[in-house]
Amino acid sequence: MPPPEDRPEDAPVIAALSGLSRCLLDLHASADQPLGMQWVARALETLRPLVPFDRAWWGECSTGDASEPPLNWQHGSIGLAASFADEWNEIGSSDEFARATMGQLGVACRSSGHDSAGPAIEGFSRRHDLYHAMAVTLELPDSGLMFFVSLYRGDNEPAFDGLEATAFEAYCLHLRQIWHRRLQQLLRGPGRRAGEGFALAEATGRVVYLDHAFARALRHEFAGWQGHHLPPPLVRPAELLPATLRLGGQALTVAACGALLALSWGRRPSAPALAPRERAVAVLYAEGQSYKAIAARLDLSPATVRTYLRDAYLQLGVRNKVELGARLARDG
Repeated sequence: MPPPEDRPEDAPVIAALSGLSRCLLDLHASADQPLGMQWVARALETLRPLVPFDRAWWGECSTGDASEPPLNWQHGSIGLAASFADEWNEIGSSDEFARATMGQLGVACRSSGHDSAGPAIEGFSRRHDLYHAMAVTLELPDSGLMFFVSLYRGDNEPAFDGLEATAFEAYCLHLRQIWHRRLQQLLRGPGRRAGEGFALAEATGRVVYLDHAFARALRHEFAGWQGHHLPPPLVRPAELLPATLRLGGQALTVAACGALLALSWGRRPSAPALAPRERAVAVLYAEGQSYKAIAARLDLSPATVRTYLRDAYLQLGVRNKVELGARLARDG
């Protein structure tokens, strides 16, 4: 039996399937590249020839409840203003399109027009030229938050069509799967544990991932914090890592995780306890006093001061006077 002839009406579907296959191969080939906002940006640029768009927005959001409106906690974007996420957080409770995507997980929802959801959303849509929108929202396992990707076109462009929506749905499923797998590899690596109260950030403090428990805890400690960038007190230079910061009744540990910062929130750990004399010697030495001056002040021999300092270095896990001072200050 001869093979069936291609029908002209099948050509768009065949082209879309071929294009999607190429996009997915490129996406999976990039899976081992460094994790961060630029990784997602490159992944969406890979999709752009198949599903053209003018602007894009992605990240993590909470769906909201009776006590809290929907909020975007972490995001990246292409072609949008830096203020976009903060602006959306002010009006998110009125965004019916966003609520529709959260209510139809895994489905590419589409919308066209500026004036479908009240004056606040209309003004936001016109200001950023979001005439045509298409979005997919998916659960992000273990986080308590949703993962979303939104694409936009201006009013001079055609609306997103059904073939583009189907390709976008499939692509987002693969994108989320790779993103989640990479997150788990980092969060469950040596020296880390899985569970609630985690975040990853770039060295600048830009949030790459966080879970809902972490977001809510930070918002409680830093009034008005809405995500996107870590509060400045939490951003630590690499040479001062790992660090443990005490906030309220808990401790926040900041450690290096490749090129990223890994943050974990939990109960206050018990710090290694120095004996009173060891601590007194360590404090004076960190303040810049010599062995001889410390010995005279505490009625000790210089050899005893040296022994106390050696033991303090070992017990606190520090290597020099700068680290000693930082650890003593951190432990209070």
